[in-house]
Amino acid sequence: MAPRRRPGEGGPYAVAGPSLTRTAYREQIKEVLLERILNRDYEPGDRIVETRVAREFGVSQGPVREALRELESLRLVVSEPFVGVRVRAITPQELGEIYPVRSGLEEVAARTAAPRLEGDVRALEDELDAMRRVAATGDVHDFMLHDVQFHRLIVEGSGNRTLAELWTSLHVEARTMITYTRYGDLPAIAESHVPILEALRARDPERASAALRDHFEYYARFVTEPEGRAR
Repeated sequence: MAPRRRPGEGGPYAVAGPSLTRTAYREQIKEVLLERILNRDYEPGDRIVETRVAREFGVSQGPVREALRELESLRLVVSEPFVGVRVRAITPQELGEIYPVRSGLEEVAARTAAPRLEGDVRALEDELDAMRRVAATGDVHDFMLHDVQFHRLIVEGSGNRTLAELWTSLHVEARTMITYTRYGDLPAIAESHVPILEALRARDPERASAALRDHFEYYARFVTEPEGRAR
């Protein structure tokens, strides 16, 4: 077994404080902490000390506190009185909870977007091509960005701002990253987007909606059922 890294040693986001832009402290610190949790640099039960993280990145405690609040909203950490913030264990069942919610939102988005896109799926094709390229490198974070953008384009294509706000509130990026880091077969995931793309190209609302429902039902089973992960 490889030796456990101390937080701050290595990893794609373990960057020095000066590398962070002032307008993105919170988001980038959150990504650093998320990456460490996923890589088990922080184990369940470990404390994340706000002052220590702030000192590491050379920032005030404000953006660190905000990043920790977002991680708490994702139920990745828990804040305990007189103890501080600790990493919590997340079960496959918890991880699977997002999929029926996303499915409901994105099915509605797809039905509306299919006629509005008028068969122009070039932006979606670009994201699928990027997923295929990145899958070959094994870069889970980069892959996640293109995957989430593919789905965001469908949501935005619906023209429904309320739906888009609800979708954004799910913290899709972080939850997708957790799934793919633990269970992801990136080439297969990339190809699972093809039926959605083809349905939207065909301007078929019901087919697009059904393709998204199948997409999310598969991943809900994949993360929650041992036999699904064994395939």
